Amino acid sequence: MSGITKKALIISLLGLFFGASIGYLCRPPAQIIGKLPFDVVMSRGSNLKGIKKIYIDTAKTSFNYLIFGGISGAILGAIVGIKMKGK
Repeated sequence: MSGITKKALIISLLGLFFGASIGYLCRPPAQIIGKLPFDVVMSRGSNLKGIKKIYIDTAKTSFNYLIFGGISGAILGAIVGIKMKGK
């Protein structure tokens, strides 16, 4: 780990957590029922049965929001952590 310290890694992990949380909170609502529950989002809709299978696309999109938020948060956290190293 030449450019990243333990402190920068911790800040990056915090960024991952907060970014994923923001991504989850910003997920799109499904028709009629609103935002899907966490277990449906995390399984990308694979646990939906019967008529609820129409929400699979929304579950996949919600999961993508969560992943994008987590990755963005981790990258920003790593940048902040590395910049703090210089101070």
